[in-house]
Amino acid sequence: MKRKVFTKEFKLEAVRLLESSGQPAAEVARELGIRRNQLYKWQYERRNKAERAFPGRGPHPELADELTRLRRENARLQEERDILKKAMAFFAKESS
Repeated sequence: MKRKVFTKEFKLEAVRLLESSGQPAAEVARELGIRRNQLYKWQYERRNKAERAFPGRGPHPELADELTRLRRENARLQEERDILKKAMAFFAKESS
């Protein structure tokens, strides 16, 4: 069974309906064809994340920045490791 994907606009409108219609959440959810718990989850996300709520499936800027930083750090650490390996090999030859 394929998961349904809802747009940011749909989620925002669903939360707006929940909060302004005066209808029970179960009724709003039934009218929209979603589960009541999903509606509550969207409401929670909207309240706690404000403008960052419902970012979609595209790249998340803060994660992309962290990924870039981690890749740079990984490259630096690999370079340091390679230098240390060469140094160990050099000193091993010197001591024999």
